[in-house]
Amino acid sequence: MRMHTPNKQFIRKISRHYLRYDRDNPFIFISSLLAFLGIAAGVMVLMIAMGIMNGTQNEFKERLFVMNYPLTILPMDENAVDDGLILKLKKQFPELLFSPYYSTQVITKNDGFVQGSLLYGVDFSKESRINSVFAKADGNGSSKFRVIIGDSLANDMNAYGGDKVTLYFSEQQAIGFGTMPLQKRFVVDAIFDSGLKAYDKTIMYTTLEAFEKLLKREKGTYDGVHIFSEDPLKEIKEIEKFLPDTTLIEGWWQQNGSFFAAMEMEKKALFLVLLLIILVASLNIISSLLMTVMSRRSEIALMRTLGATSQEISGIFFRLGIIIGSGGIIAGAFMGALGIWLLKTFDIISLPADVYGTSKLPVDLTLNDFGLIIIGTAAIVLLSSLYPAKKAAQTDPLIVLRNE
Repeated sequence: MRMHTPNKQFIRKISRHYLRYDRDNPFIFISSLLAFLGIAAGVMVLMIAMGIMNGTQNEFKERLFVMNYPLTILPMDENAVDDGLILKLKKQFPELLFSPYYSTQVITKNDGFVQGSLLYGVDFSKESRINSVFAKADGNGSSKFRVIIGDSLANDMNAYGGDKVTLYFSEQQAIGFGTMPLQKRFVVDAIFDSGLKAYDKTIMYTTLEAFEKLLKREKGTYDGVHIFSEDPLKEIKEIEKFLPDTTLIEGWWQQNGSFFAAMEMEKKALFLVLLLIILVASLNIISSLLMTVMSRRSEIALMRTLGATSQEISGIFFRLGIIIGSGGIIAGAFMGALGIWLLKTFDIISLPADVYGTSKLPVDLTLNDFGLIIIGTAAIVLLSSLYPAKKAAQTDPLIVLRNE
């Protein structure tokens, strides 16, 4: 038996007719318009919200990379991280950049102000290659007892380039018949600005020689090694194969995993919540199509008696829902792109730089997020159009015409 092919021209013509404003039933048109606007608003809000969430996440990643390096090797025993291990890794991974360091906690004092700080001893040239913020602040001093401090700490201590600050260490030094904490005056060689106040206030850099001289650290044996890698997720597994059992290696995602996991969870939750806006708008599509079916029952019955199949009737109302929904998606995508452009171009919303690391609202909508928005919205629109189309196809022309 030969299948009847739906008349697409007939479906398009009747669909266009039903989309027009009907003076006898104005509420149907208004309901369809509200559905269109609801879909458009939902897509626009989703695009902007996902762009802000993704931009904020990327901004925090970039800022955290300043002081949280892609990979860090840490010793589990003394003398586990030394020049020999670094040389071995350099031969195996010539594309990686290494910066060995010492670290200790100190108390910084100047002009009556006191602040606890974390002091790193680094090779200035090696650190500059893997830390862009440090590289910008790299001073020109020659003294081994020089420090590079953050902008916030410099303001609190009232200590700037060329000034001296006193550092108190936990190690003790003999004074007469007693002891007191080891202290040493350091010259402020330069000032860095990472954009994050918490880092600028607590982290300081000095030379490896200062640690070796003051704290008697063994030359060539370090507290750890910072590593820069373009693909740390891949490299960490390869590096682990060449590390002794007395060391361990951590990635930035392990050091800050809970923070970014929380942000990712918040992003997914926000996506689902905002998707409800589109779901509510889709109810308007269902209601407007059902009202159209009810108001056009006699016309549907007449078309059926004149030879229109149930498949063609279903196609008319399914097409109506698709036109309303897809129109809303296109309009929403355009408005969302316009909103993102405005937020990127103009300083409409300003943020406290000391909290967020930037004064401008970061917006970055990825293609994956955009694709998910379009796919999710399209799926809702398709499902919303099925039921009214099915109800229209089930209209019995005999019952309708008998009641007319």
